[in-house]
Amino acid sequence: MNHANAAELAQANSEFWDELCGTSLAKGLGITDHSPESIRRFDDAYLGMYPYLLDRVPVGTMRGRRVMEVGLGYGTLGQKIAEAGADYIGVDIAAGPVRMMRHRLALQGLSGDAMKASVLDCPLESESVDCVVSIGCYHHTGDTQRAIDETWRVLRPGGMAYLMVYNALSYRQWLKWPRETRLTLLRDYGLGRGAEQSSEDRRRAYDANAAGVAAPETEFFSIHRLRSMLSRFRRVQLWKENNDPWIRGSRVVMSRETLLPYLGRMLGLDIYLAAQK
Repeated sequence: MNHANAAELAQANSEFWDELCGTSLAKGLGITDHSPESIRRFDDAYLGMYPYLLDRVPVGTMRGRRVMEVGLGYGTLGQKIAEAGADYIGVDIAAGPVRMMRHRLALQGLSGDAMKASVLDCPLESESVDCVVSIGCYHHTGDTQRAIDETWRVLRPGGMAYLMVYNALSYRQWLKWPRETRLTLLRDYGLGRGAEQSSEDRRRAYDANAAGVAAPETEFFSIHRLRSMLSRFRRVQLWKENNDPWIRGSRVVMSRETLLPYLGRMLGLDIYLAAQK
């Protein structure tokens, strides 16, 4: 991506993600404000949807550690990190999530702060944090490798990165975009070059705002490719999680929750990883 396109994407991302990720869930719950009660209701519903999240991001190990979270959304995970006793700093390219995170910290009397910045030009000093957490953010930046490189730079030796990106070989990809998915698999085995740009409908299937507009940029990754991108880290663990309910016609045949331990872990929509510098 050239500099002009990178600048245009950064602006587009700043505008798109100003609407908090999680707004649709909040509206579905009837939440219209950011009061303590509304935030608790949102967080309970959010963590109920992703029951594995706090296993993949072990906030209990972060007490006394400096933790940078990238991509703040509605602020559920950031608040959990701060509540665990971490020295918390949040980073987001959009102003809305930064305001929400600062609101949460002030509301709960928690230490920490959040700033508007891009992970691609992270303002933190080299080897200045113990953990980097980013759930569902790096694949929207337009340069995931650079985001990973910046993660490596700011981590202290022995520090941990806990990340989530979208799975290019999930069951949804095979069902809806089989041609692109086959090409991804071929590239993993050196039988193709480059990465295909995601179509608007493919991006919309994962992230859309209240107006139905797709996220400006979304990239998908195989485990094989991620291992290559994370080659500088000395230890990397990866897990697949997340799925939709099984629907036939207008009837739910099997609930999302029932499928999570099976379909989610075999061909899940998301790849979570823990990488140690």
